[in-house]
Amino acid sequence: MKKRYLVLENGKVFEGKAFGADAGVTGELVFNTGAVGYIELLTDPGYLGQIVVQTFPAIGNYGIIPEDFESNYGPSGYVVREWCDEPSNFRSEGTVDSFLKEKGIPGIYGVDTREITRIIRNEGVMNACICDKLPADEKSIKKYKIKDAVKTVSVKKPYVIPAGSHKYNVTLIDYGAKSSIAKQLTERGCLVRIVPYSSSASDILRDRPDGVVLSNGPGDPSENTSEIKEIKELIGKVPIFAIGLGHQLLAIANGAKTSRLKYGHRGANQPIKDVKAGSAFIAGQNHGYVVDDASIKKGSVSYFNLNDGTCEGIDYDGAFSVQFDPEGPVYDRFIDMMGGGR
Repeated sequence: MKKRYLVLENGKVFEGKAFGADAGVTGELVFNTGAVGYIELLTDPGYLGQIVVQTFPAIGNYGIIPEDFESNYGPSGYVVREWCDEPSNFRSEGTVDSFLKEKGIPGIYGVDTREITRIIRNEGVMNACICDKLPADEKSIKKYKIKDAVKTVSVKKPYVIPAGSHKYNVTLIDYGAKSSIAKQLTERGCLVRIVPYSSSASDILRDRPDGVVLSNGPGDPSENTSEIKEIKELIGKVPIFAIGLGHQLLAIANGAKTSRLKYGHRGANQPIKDVKAGSAFIAGQNHGYVVDDASIKKGSVSYFNLNDGTCEGIDYDGAFSVQFDPEGPVYDRFIDMMGGGR
């Protein structure tokens, strides 16, 4: 098997073996702590421009299942300890290796993923490259920056997902939306109109939606100045439910600020505290930025992370947001909000 290298911007080099696409890539190096869910990870737009390290040592045992894809976008590179070339699952239609080749994503395996993760935890997220030949120096790696993240992953034209005999019309602003968001909404009797990230508030309100969802997505939230301006025009005029990046954009639109985490929250096992209920639960997450509690001028923190105390959700008058991947009850709350407003 061909040699392949993972080179960090701090000069650390890991020698492993090549799998996936026969290519090289530079990206932002992050780690994911999930034991399962690699299919959703590999199709999550939130990983655009990033090289993902899996902390779980064995990846690919249940193969690749297109039905579980979240989008057509995902990470730029993939790093694992070992991958399974003979998956066992009646729904499987291929291997991780074949999927990476099809998507043009280079991978590297046979490296010490525990050591790589420790480096990121101690030094913070940094750039890295996956290559078959060692670069002369790390200058080009350090210069890398994710550009036009939301623009890249958003839909180009509006389209509608019908829901049969529907009760609500919902507009989903696509900043890098996972397919599961629209699925949850249609299952609850919503006709979902998905619109590009650049859609104006006036165009959205012209369709008279019962509610608006601000989706998850990649990149630094503070860079989306035009999108934040349009969100300000939506506040108070229609029920709003915001997820992930959408949560951060809604907070900025309400006067709050965001900051970058040292190494982010990425995995299926983040502990969350529900402030109102006084209970805790585990949720999936993928984000490198958070809303600063002290900067919140409107609304109140509804959820916080039990590991580091960071904000995981905010309640406003006529809107609410969550930083994590929402489950059924959170969507039910949005449905109730739309019903109560009509």
